[in-house]
Amino acid sequence: MEAREECFLKQRQVLLLFVFLGGSLAGSGSRRYSVVEEKEKGFLIANLAKDLGLRVEELAERRAQAVSKGNIQYFHLSHQTGDLILVEKMDREELCGSTEPCVLHFQILLHDPLQIITHELEIVDVNDNAPEFFENAMQLKVLESSPAGTIIPLGNAVDLDVGRNGLQNYTISPKSHFHVRTRRRRDGRKHPELVLDRALDREEQPELSLTLTALDGGSPPRSGTAQVHILILDINDNAPEFTQSLYEVQILEKSLVGSVIITVSASDLDTGNFGAISYVFFHASEEILKTFQLNPITGDIQLVKSLDYEKINTYEVDIEAKDGGGLSGKCTVIVQVVDVNDNPPELTLTSVNSPIPENSAEIVVAVFSVADLDSGDNGKVTCSIQNNLPFILKRSVENFYTIVSEGALDRESRAEYNITITVTDLGTPRLTTQHTITVQVSDVNDNAPAFTQTSYTLFVQENNTDWNSSQASAPFTELLPRAAEPGYLVAKVVAVDRDSGQNAWLSFQLLKATEPGLFTVWAHNGEVRTSRLLSERDAPKHRLLLLVKDNGDPPRSASVTLQVLVVDGFSQPYLPLPEVAHDPAQEDDLLTLYLVIALTSVSSLFLLSVLLFVAVRLCRRGRAASLGGCSVPEGHFPGHLVDVSGAGTLSQSYQYEVCLTGDSGTGEFKFLNPLIPNLFMEESEREIKESPHCRSSFVVR
Repeated sequence: MEAREECFLKQRQVLLLFVFLGGSLAGSGSRRYSVVEEKEKGFLIANLAKDLGLRVEELAERRAQAVSKGNIQYFHLSHQTGDLILVEKMDREELCGSTEPCVLHFQILLHDPLQIITHELEIVDVNDNAPEFFENAMQLKVLESSPAGTIIPLGNAVDLDVGRNGLQNYTISPKSHFHVRTRRRRDGRKHPELVLDRALDREEQPELSLTLTALDGGSPPRSGTAQVHILILDINDNAPEFTQSLYEVQILEKSLVGSVIITVSASDLDTGNFGAISYVFFHASEEILKTFQLNPITGDIQLVKSLDYEKINTYEVDIEAKDGGGLSGKCTVIVQVVDVNDNPPELTLTSVNSPIPENSAEIVVAVFSVADLDSGDNGKVTCSIQNNLPFILKRSVENFYTIVSEGALDRESRAEYNITITVTDLGTPRLTTQHTITVQVSDVNDNAPAFTQTSYTLFVQENNTDWNSSQASAPFTELLPRAAEPGYLVAKVVAVDRDSGQNAWLSFQLLKATEPGLFTVWAHNGEVRTSRLLSERDAPKHRLLLLVKDNGDPPRSASVTLQVLVVDGFSQPYLPLPEVAHDPAQEDDLLTLYLVIALTSVSSLFLLSVLLFVAVRLCRRGRAASLGGCSVPEGHFPGHLVDVSGAGTLSQSYQYEVCLTGDSGTGEFKFLNPLIPNLFMEESEREIKESPHCRSSFVVR
C-alpha cells in the first residue's frame, strides 16, 4: 500500500514538472489574444510588457511598436503602461468574411537589439447580422400531379456571422401541404428545400402562399423571412433534365473578357411549348452576375469581367433550365480559377535609421517586410541589394529583413549611399519590385587638420628633413623687412580638414615664438602679422611655432614651424604691397615697351657692333674693380624673393645673392652668381656697402 502511494506521488511530481515546462515554453513564444468585434476605441486587449517579461521603461528605450499587415493599424502599444490598446473598431465580417476562426497576425518590433515577436489576435464574432434572403418574394409552379415527397429547391438566405451566430435552419408556415428541409452544400451554405407532404388539387386550391423563415443560432436569435407563392399547374409530364448534374471547368486567371467558359445542355421529352427550354442563373449572387453571362438559348457561359485569383479562386454557379409548362431542372457548374503570376512583390518599409555615424560597425540601417499575393512559386520571393555597397542583407522572422552595415564607414570617402532593395518572385515571368533608400553618413572627428603650401611660395632646400614629422608639420622661411610697420603681413598659413561641420572649423594660434609679443596670429584666417615696430635689439632670426586645431570632440591639431629672417635695409621692391591691385593693362604696356626696345636694338646692332666691342672690354675692366668694392655676404636669405616689378614671380628653383645699400630708397640691385639654397643663416651679420658700379645696372651670370 505504501509503495503504491509513493509511486502515485512520483507520478504527480512528474506531471507538475511537465505542466510547468509547458507554461514556460508558451510564455517565451508567440501568444494568441482575443477580442470581441465592434469594441470601442481604447479597449484594453492585454498588457504586453507583462507577457513579454519586460519592464515598462524598456518599451520606450527599445522603441517598441506593434506592426500589422495592411494600411489600417487597429491597435497601439503604449510605452507608458505596456498595454495593447484598440484604436479602431474591428468588424470581423469585413476582416475575415466567412473564414473561421478570424485571426489577425501582428508583430512586436523591438530595437537595440533588434527583436521581432509574432502574436495572434482572434476576433470573436458577435451576433450583429440577421439572415437575409436574396429574394424577398419567390414564385413557384408545381404540377398538381406531383407525388408526395417531391422536392422543390428554394432560394437561400445569407448570414454574415459565423459559427453559432450564423445561419442554422429554415422553417415554413403554414404546414398544410409542405415542410422545409435544410440541406448543407459543399461550400458551407445552407439551402432550404420544400418537400411535398400530400397530393395537390388545383381545382380545390390553385395557389398557396407560404412564409419561409431563416434562423441563426445567436442569443437572442435573429431571423429573416421571404414570401413563397406557389402556383399549381396542370399536368406537364416531363421536366427538363441536364446531361450532367455537375459541371467542372478550369480557367486561367488572365482569360480574356468575352471568352466562353463552358456550355451546359438540358433536354425535355415534352413537345410544343412544354418542351421549349430556356436557361437562367438560379439565385446567383451579385458577384456571379457581374462575372458571368448565360445565353438563355444556347446555354453558353461567357466571361464578362476579369478574374482575380487572389480575391476569388472558385465559383459555384447554379443554372436552371425551364420549359414552357413551368417545369425546371437544375445543375451546378464549378469554375476553378488557375493562378498566374500577375502580382508583383510588395515591399513595406518599417523603419529607416539615417544618418548613421561613420565609425560604427554592424548598425541596423533599415527594417522591411515583403509579401506576394500570388500562390505557389508565384508567391515565393527572393530579396537582394547591390553587391558594391558596405551593407549586407539579413533575413529575420517570417518575411522580415534587415539591412546592416558590414563594417565601419568613412564619411570622407563617401557621405551618402543609395541602397536599392530588389524583390523578385519565382513565377513565370518573374516580377520585380524595387525600392531605394538613402542613407546619410554623419561625421565623426577622425581627421586632424593638415597644412598646405599651395597658398604661399617657399624656397625649401631639397632633401631637407621635416623637423616635426610626428605632427605632420613642415618648417618654412619668410623674409621680414626691419622697417615693417605694426600689422605687417609676414605670412599666411593655410590648413584643411577632411571632416565636415564643426569638426572642420579651424582656429590658429601661436604656441611659441623666439620673441614673445612681436608676432600675432589671426585665429580664423592664419595670417601672421607684426604686433609692433622692430627695433635694433630684436634678433635677426625668429622661429614661430603655429598650431591649428579643429572644433571636434576631442579636438585634433597639427603644427607648423615658420622661420622669419629680419632684413636690415631691405629695398622697396621686396616689401609686400597688399594694397596695390594687379593691373593687367600695365603688364601689357610693359610688354609693348620691351618689344619696341628689342626691335630698336636689333636694327641698331649692325651700326653699333664696333662700339659694342669696345664697350664690352671697358665693362669687364669696370666689373673687376666693382667686385673688389662690394661686400658679398656669405649667408643667404632662404625664403620668398620677388622680381623687380614686385609681383613675386621668381621661380623656386633659383636663388640669387643680392647686393643692396642700407639706406637706398630705390629698387637698384645687382644679381651675382646663383647660389645653392641654404635653410640656415649664419649668426654673424655682414655689412653691405654701396658700390657705385652696382647702381642702375644688373647682370645675371
